[in-house]
Amino acid sequence: MARHYLDHASTSPLRPEAAAAIARWLTGPGADPGRVHQEGRSVRAVIEEAREQVAALAGVRPRQIVFTSGGTEAANAATWGATRARPGAPVLCAAVEHSAVRDSAARLAPVVNLAVDGHGRIDPDAVAKALAGPGPAAALVDCQWANHEVGTGQPVADVVGMCRAAGVPVHVDGCAAFGQVELGLGDLDADLVSVSAHKLGGPPGVGALIVRRGTRVEPLLVGGQQERARRAGMENVGGIVGFGAAAGALAGDGGAGRAAEETAARARVARLTDAALTVEGVTVVGDPDPGRRLPHLVCLGVAGVEAEPVLLGLDRAGVAAHSGSACSSESLEPSPVLEAMGVDPSRSLRLSVGWSTTEADVAAFARVFPGVVGALRALRD
Repeated sequence: MARHYLDHASTSPLRPEAAAAIARWLTGPGADPGRVHQEGRSVRAVIEEAREQVAALAGVRPRQIVFTSGGTEAANAATWGATRARPGAPVLCAAVEHSAVRDSAARLAPVVNLAVDGHGRIDPDAVAKALAGPGPAAALVDCQWANHEVGTGQPVADVVGMCRAAGVPVHVDGCAAFGQVELGLGDLDADLVSVSAHKLGGPPGVGALIVRRGTRVEPLLVGGQQERARRAGMENVGGIVGFGAAAGALAGDGGAGRAAEETAARARVARLTDAALTVEGVTVVGDPDPGRRLPHLVCLGVAGVEAEPVLLGLDRAGVAAHSGSACSSESLEPSPVLEAMGVDPSRSLRLSVGWSTTEADVAAFARVFPGVVGALRALRD
């Protein structure tokens, strides 16, 4: 049976450009890039080339890129550095943020919860009120670029502007959006931005913390001078090379590749959504305007049946998808994102496309989804 992968928002298959770059690296010199001999300098050169590629996709200077083991480490590093600079001060964070953001904040500082609306969007007025006090000035404000489960875009520019005026650093989780939409992080000028490779077709186990020019944060990992003393430890050179190649594939020709993929993703998600909405009781979760959501994903509410049997039915029919239900994830708790929005996580379904998605994948979902839901509802009745 042919398989149809519609879970790119969790992780996307390795791009051919990244696979080729990693393969070339594996047959090259395995030297320490911190050494001054020729072998070390050659490895340093490939790291810096990758740094330039990632920076080009982000719209920042290469020196702003600090390579990490992934978006989770980058988010933890951002929280660590900000809270160390202002011990005891609170972190402002919404329940719709990724668990890496929420959990790192809760471990290191008091957390002030930011309100969200029924679409999962942070309320800028709530941010302004929290920044105004009373109480000590915040150590950090977290504001994701767009939500990783429902795709809702956040008022990032407004939040960054408020934080800049208040003298409070802001961390933007860009993992779900990086490579999917034009970020222009140089113009946004957020203090800290976390990004990841594996969601855009790079290898797992590598990401980056993007640091605003002039910003100084205490490193999370110490014990070495790697990454200009901002992240200790031997660099994951193969992963970094693959990350750079994936970013380069998207940023080349002035970002034409990324723009083309965004257009294709929006069209495919629209067709997936239309197919799903032909089934009675299916609704879109998140912002109803697809232009204000991430282009590559849609979250659906499916009335009358739970997510787990829907996912299993789709899987048996050859279609891979995702849900915010606790039984369908690694967590023992249902999605706090959907709960914060007032949505039942046990009846949610997320579909997401990527660089390798084909029309056959979309057609397969459209063909099997009505039958899967219909059969489950018939069992209930």
